[in-house]
Order: sequence, then C-alpha cells, then structure tokens
Amino acid sequence: MEEDPTFDPDLIHSIFKSVWSRMALERERNDAADAIDNEAGPANATSKKNRPTSANSNALKLSCELLRLFITEAVQRAAAIAEAEGMTKIEPTHLERILPQLLLDF
Repeated sequence: MEEDPTFDPDLIHSIFKSVWSRMALERERNDAADAIDNEAGPANATSKKNRPTSANSNALKLSCELLRLFITEAVQRAAAIAEAEGMTKIEPTHLERILPQLLLDF
C-alpha cells in the first residue's frame, strides 16, 4: 500500500520554530512595555513564557498529516466550484469562496 505524499516534518518544524520565535519576541516587547508601564522588574527567567518551545516527532507527523488533509480538501472544494462555473483552472476567487466553510469544518 502506497502512502500519500505529505509535508516534510523538518520543513513544518522550521515553520513552527519561526512562528514561535516571532511570538516570543513579540511577548518580550509587550512584557518590556508592561514593565515600564507598571515599573516592575524584568520577568522571572524561569517562567513558562521564557522556556523554548519545541514539538516531538509524533506531533510533527500529525501536524504534517493535518496540513496535507486541509490542503487536499481546499483544492477539492475549490475544484468543485471551478467545475460548476465551467472553468478548468482553480482561481483565487474559488479558494476565497470555500475558505470560510473550510475553516469552520476544520
């Protein structure tokens, strides 16, 4: 039995790390602004906010599979809309039309 192609877990992990890093920097900026406003000292270095975020391999595999399913479903729904309109190519407007319900379904 052939496995469906999926996203590379290393790629997804890199994307997650990038987002986590940006979110951590944003939190630090917000905490610094709050500390100035409240005249409080710096946040405790061992707080949960300051610990590095990571994902284990099973979580990455699951994330890859969920992303694959989401993209596959989006393409299938957009293709159905395009076909109903007599088109042979999926246009951005087709994706825009299916996106609200797709997000609610997932």
